Amino acid sequence: MRQRSYHRRPIDTFQKPRVNEQIRAPEVLLVGETTAEKMTIAAALERAKAEEADLIEVSPKAVPPVVKIGDFGSYLYRLKKKDKQQKSHSKHTEVKVIRFGFRTDVGDLDRQANRTREFLAERHMVKVTIVLRGRELSNKEYGINKLKKFVESLADASEVDQPVKRQGNHFIVILRPKK
Repeated sequence: MRQRSYHRRPIDTFQKPRVNEQIRAPEVLLVGETTAEKMTIAAALERAKAEEADLIEVSPKAVPPVVKIGDFGSYLYRLKKKDKQQKSHSKHTEVKVIRFGFRTDVGDLDRQANRTREFLAERHMVKVTIVLRGRELSNKEYGINKLKKFVESLADASEVDQPVKRQGNHFIVILRPKK
């Protein structure tokens, strides 16, 4: 027996506006280039048919709903283009993690600092973590000071978003890029 592969379509968050007979309100506000007038839905539909165009619901939540006369295809195209442009401008920032231990030496810390600078240059937030194990936990101040020195070395590129905080056997600091 052959198995079917189901391809999932991406979920379209774009919601189409109502057109012509889909508009249910008894009274609408018809908006033109320079005018706006209140009328019944039947009169608005007649006017749209006379102009050989569609009646498009622009603002369904207004009282009465706002409609306009125009080509539905081109209106949809402009809406989708505007939606796509808004999505491209909103960049999601990630929280990158830099982690080192109690006994990590200067050379490795410099390399980690350079990597952190790269993340900050890309406008990501960075979570810096120092891990203490076993007997290292008895000397917490040394680990906290090491973490603070690391953060101070990045002071030119970052701001502290969340100060030093303990989480189990980890001490963390969250940095954000400077504006």
